[in-house]
Amino acid sequence: MILKALGSEKRLMILKILTRGEKCVSEIMKELRMDGKTAKYHLDILEKAGLIEGEYVGRRRVYRLVKEITIEISPPPKRIFRVTASKKNV
Repeated sequence: MILKALGSEKRLMILKILTRGEKCVSEIMKELRMDGKTAKYHLDILEKAGLIEGEYVGRRRVYRLVKEITIEISPPPKRIFRVTASKKNV
């Protein structure tokens, strides 16, 4: 399941965003220029893989990393992603 979750550039970008702190769906949508349905689809896959968790704060669903993740992205034309994940100290 983790490999599937890491198999999408959009999901890797969501993980990169969440390395800066917790974000709600609308913030992720705005940063990645995607609609709510698409964002929720990718967030669900990441959550099922155990990489992120979400909770409701009022009416907003806020997501955060469950694991400490480091993502390095090389610039185009050869975009290479390197992902390192370890259990986050909570």
